[in-house]
Amino acid sequence: MSITITHPALEPGQAGGLRTSNRLVVAPMTRVSAAPDGTPTPEMAEYYAEFARGGFGLVITEGIYTDTVYSQGYLNQPGLVSERHVSAWREATADVHEAGGSIVAQLMHAGALSQGNPYRDDTAGPSAVVPQGVKMPEYGGHGPWAAPKEMSLDDIRQAVDGFVASAANAKRAGFDGVEVHAANGYLLDQFLTDYTNLREDSYGGPVAARVRLAAEVVAAIRAEVGPDWSVGVRVSQTKVNDFRYRWPGGAHDAEVIFAALTEAGASYLHVASEGRNWLDSAQLDRGLTVTGLARRVSGLPVIANGGMHHAELSAQVLADGHADLVSVARAALVNPDLPRRLAEGRALDSFDHAMLSPMVTLDNVRRWRLAAGADA
Repeated sequence: MSITITHPALEPGQAGGLRTSNRLVVAPMTRVSAAPDGTPTPEMAEYYAEFARGGFGLVITEGIYTDTVYSQGYLNQPGLVSERHVSAWREATADVHEAGGSIVAQLMHAGALSQGNPYRDDTAGPSAVVPQGVKMPEYGGHGPWAAPKEMSLDDIRQAVDGFVASAANAKRAGFDGVEVHAANGYLLDQFLTDYTNLREDSYGGPVAARVRLAAEVVAAIRAEVGPDWSVGVRVSQTKVNDFRYRWPGGAHDAEVIFAALTEAGASYLHVASEGRNWLDSAQLDRGLTVTGLARRVSGLPVIANGGMHHAELSAQVLADGHADLVSVARAALVNPDLPRRLAEGRALDSFDHAMLSPMVTLDNVRRWRLAAGADA
């Protein structure tokens, strides 16, 4: 006898103008499995469609690079800057739609955290500040980061134009929207972060100026794609190379950031936890949570991230008004049918880091699954 579970994440959701069959979202996860020229492969299309077949209402892609200058962060990262890219992504979006899901393209400019860019050897960021930590071997990097060049105003305009052009390409490729990657230490977050942005022009200084570039990107995309298409924004306090960072102004900074992105035309806000549990990363001063504050300030749908595969936690986050949707990353890799399992009361398989070792490629996932099947 089958069991049907009632859970708020299984109810229909909405990410701006995009209506979803439920509130379960696949979080963006870098896969570095595209062709060398950034063209998505048939294997990638199957990878995304599997989540839709498993019941996820919305799939957000890995970060997609947006220009042929400074934006690419990793070798074999997919792009949205050529007709070949658009054509290949069209196959992926069609497969997801056929499986009953929706799919959003995350648009990413790596900035100073680029560790593999065939278009050029140097990097660029808000200021000539060497990033903390070292490059990530699971994404094909090794050794210390290089000092980026400080971006000129022309460089900034070129970056904005790349976001806009790639958003237009995403729309032509059949995506249901885009998500502007302003999180995790990449370019837009580098402008937002006080110690990587030492500029003395209108893009540096107080938080209202440091968020300016992210807001300009959102506004420019909105002007290009029209009022109804979904344009989300992902933000975070922590970064891939700094898990301890917090917005120095706490709730005040959060309010300024959320208000600016809302005014710019964002459809939804996606608050990332960078591999940490929501309970550990969402707390602000005055007893607030960053996701709850995002909802209150913006009035937009908010996606919470961080341990949301735990049914009790995701139920609490949704029922108590901390967020409108929840995104799942690594647990979705090992449980691409997580929504169906949740609805049927079935246990989830545990994540095994071997799935991502030595690199976070789809080839490694395939080998892991074959080995797991052999061991079963």
